[in-house]
Amino acid sequence: MRAARLIKMVLLLQSRPSMTAAELASELEVSERTITRDAQALSEAGVPVYADRGRAGGYRLVGGYRTRLTGLGRSEAEALFLSGVPGALREMGLEDAASAARLKVSAALMPSLSDASHAAAQRFHLDAPGWFTEPKTPELLPAVADAVWDDRRLVARYRRDDSDVERELEPYGLVLKAGVWYLCARVTAGLDSYRVYRIDRFTAVEPSAERFVRDPDFDLPGFWDERAEQFARSILRAEVVVRVSADGVRRLPYAVDPAAAREALEIAGEPDPDDGWVTVTLPVESEEVAHSQLAGLGPDVEVLAPESLRARFTNDALRLAALYRT
Repeated sequence: MRAARLIKMVLLLQSRPSMTAAELASELEVSERTITRDAQALSEAGVPVYADRGRAGGYRLVGGYRTRLTGLGRSEAEALFLSGVPGALREMGLEDAASAARLKVSAALMPSLSDASHAAAQRFHLDAPGWFTEPKTPELLPAVADAVWDDRRLVARYRRDDSDVERELEPYGLVLKAGVWYLCARVTAGLDSYRVYRIDRFTAVEPSAERFVRDPDFDLPGFWDERAEQFARSILRAEVVVRVSADGVRRLPYAVDPAAAREALEIAGEPDPDDGWVTVTLPVESEEVAHSQLAGLGPDVEVLAPESLRARFTNDALRLAALYRT
């Protein structure tokens, strides 16, 4: 542990002109007294750490000293490519590996480029979860992530309806969608197919000592896009017929499934010559969902069918009229 800390201290000093004891203590999560002892140990080992005294003082490396301890380990190199998603790194247990990787890259850069990582971090940040949500990190995510990184089979139990199902999986990849973690995995026992699992529905996972050989043709982004589109279409099991105003046409893709709205509008007839409204046959998940979604369009949508959904909106209109009559 101390050896790793000393190496990290050298890398920190190599990537910056000077650092105070307080700054080093904060970065390394130790006391300032420990920093003093570590600096002395490095000096005794031949690393030219120099302490500047006074209010503006601090620690620095002298004589242009540069360590060659900058080789990236595999986990550090992999984590480096995820540096733009710090929240995801924390949840998968890779934050320390990413921090070490960034330090090693910074230490290997020319002094004129030493601020490149900071400049990039100040200009790009990915915030994956949706607004007004407080996603919880699945308790089993780190164990699943380890199996994914290490290509290890795992046995997973997950909730399906009112029962638990057990599957042996080859975990191919993780996807973070709107704050929810999913595992894309190959099911081997009798099914031999790729499937998607919500990790927060896992009740237990047991990584195996056995590794699997990845299919070199498997493309995680392409697989996810295909399955996401299939899922979106699979839940649109009902249809409604509506008339929408010109403003309603513009707002419709924001109220319902965007792809379904665009396809429905493309095959819709010409606008009514009298009022410019367009009649659209729209696939929806259910009458209940359509009611809540289309209500957001207010007076820019008129439901024509089914009659039961039209009756819901008629009732809404009567209640609103009574509410605002005074």
